[in-house]
Amino acid sequence: MQTTIAISSGKGGTGKTFIATNIARVLEKSGRAVRYLDCDVEEPNGHLFLKPAIDKREDVMLLSPHEVDETKCDACGECVKACQYSALALIKKSVLVFKNLCHACGACSIVCPHNAIIKKERKIGEMLSGNSGSIDFHYALLETGEGGMTPRLIKKVKGYIGDGINILDSPPGTSCPVVETVKDAGLCVLVTDPTPFGINDLKLAVDMCRELGKEPAILVNRAEYSDNSLKNYCRDKGLKIIGEIPDERRIAECYSTGDLVVDRFPDLNDVFMKLADNILKEAMSERVVKQKILKPQVKSNPGTEKNPKTATESNPANGRELVVISGKGGTGKTSLVAAFCALEKNIAISDCDVDAADLHLVLNPEILEKGDFSGGKIASIDPEKCTSCGACLEACRFDAVREMEINDATTYGVEAVSCEGCAVCRLVCRFDAVTLKTVVNGEWFSSQTRFGPMSHAKLGIAEENSGKLVTLIRNKKNEMASRHGLQLSIIDGSPGTGCPVIASVVGSDYALVVTEPTVSGVHDLKRILDVIRFFKIKSGIIVNKADLNSGKTAEIREIAGQSGSDFIGEIPFDKSFTRAQMEKLSVIEYAHSPLTEKITAIWQIVRERVFQDNG
Repeated sequence: MQTTIAISSGKGGTGKTFIATNIARVLEKSGRAVRYLDCDVEEPNGHLFLKPAIDKREDVMLLSPHEVDETKCDACGECVKACQYSALALIKKSVLVFKNLCHACGACSIVCPHNAIIKKERKIGEMLSGNSGSIDFHYALLETGEGGMTPRLIKKVKGYIGDGINILDSPPGTSCPVVETVKDAGLCVLVTDPTPFGINDLKLAVDMCRELGKEPAILVNRAEYSDNSLKNYCRDKGLKIIGEIPDERRIAECYSTGDLVVDRFPDLNDVFMKLADNILKEAMSERVVKQKILKPQVKSNPGTEKNPKTATESNPANGRELVVISGKGGTGKTSLVAAFCALEKNIAISDCDVDAADLHLVLNPEILEKGDFSGGKIASIDPEKCTSCGACLEACRFDAVREMEINDATTYGVEAVSCEGCAVCRLVCRFDAVTLKTVVNGEWFSSQTRFGPMSHAKLGIAEENSGKLVTLIRNKKNEMASRHGLQLSIIDGSPGTGCPVIASVVGSDYALVVTEPTVSGVHDLKRILDVIRFFKIKSGIIVNKADLNSGKTAEIREIAGQSGSDFIGEIPFDKSFTRAQMEKLSVIEYAHSPLTEKITAIWQIVRERVFQDNG
């Protein structure tokens, strides 16, 4: 018997991997057959806690366009026109291939009349397999700069799903990597916490699950309630809370060392055993979606923005740009950005974490302008014209074309959540049965806050976050900075290492990484520093909750020196950040304290670094 359970969250940092690894261990202790599949391929962390013995490593390769044979190419430009990802460019009668933008859909090869596209195997990641006790363990690591390949690598991990209990450790958020992970699961457990950020992100994740036809179950981590907002939301939406994990420092300290709380604390072993039983009970029960989400699929606004130019093309003259990022969510990145805004008082702001934006909850922006955003298209097949030849099924590289039965006849249709809009199905169809429709992927906003102008956005439910929306709102921020004569801007960047974070980072003057002194914090820091070095951007590091694990904090200081990053400073564990969130204030506005004095000193150092090469 096969049971597949996805453990997901609206954003990283809620304790998703903490829950998944401890659940896997108690299920193993109870004698059940357990398989752990870490689908968070940008920043996998499960292996840091379950510590599997890896006995198999495999490079994941993909046949992909590498270059164009100039002895065959006549610069007709057909390949450039066919590419939906801007991965090809015709410059001075030569076609250039930008491999990190290429999705390997095959369109360029199909349209090239001279067979001039040269393909080579391209490494998109590494697949690792082994065992943690009797737990069958599989995970993958995405190659640096290969953000567009995240769903492909997740499919590789999911290929190991088998009999018994399969636990899928999902990426955070609500975009295509999460959709790829969750869509085939029997149950999706959403991990949240009772903070404004946690509740906001939970709402997005619930909508995503219900759009996919999945009724989620809710698990509350760090369950210290200051009000009834979370419980009221779950009650109003018909959501079932299946368990709670207490908010205790001993748990955070145990997590920081990479140990499992179920192995260290007998009372928490009992808590997780009960929670595991509840999860299995929910997975075995019939789950009916309580509230179906309705979302627009086709563009209705002719003014919808699309295909934004790169952010660096519209930077204000002599302006400086700071991007604040983290290897994964939950490190305190957004809270620190709000604090920096309060200290600077007049700064251009952009929340590029469009998958699960939270900065607006603190800055309370007044929206001045908004619009729809289209980042791509979606294919559909007309069953009246389809002759069931199967050419589209054979050509689709994303498993989006599906065989279906209509009136006892075989035809083909497109699964919307898997379609990447590459148009290959239309190119190979000889019967004009395929059409491409422009879709609304999200909404952008230009606003005013008490600290300056702000651009931000909201990604649509279960939509692809390719980085195009991130680029658009960076451009909006730059336009406002120029209009207001501001020489400094700050970006609350996307977490992870994929397309959105690349779009957040490229072109910035300085990247500030916020991390935590935990085994996962160190692991994720190394991954994001690889991305920063790949794009040759100067960087600095801040350790939040530094006093949780002094040994890991010292290790991070060493990593900073080895990587050429500035070690900016340390911030102690302090619940003032959460209390300020509850009041919709930055911690600087909430109360004057030794904590705010430390943050003020850190901001002065960061500001100096940003302007260091600007006289």
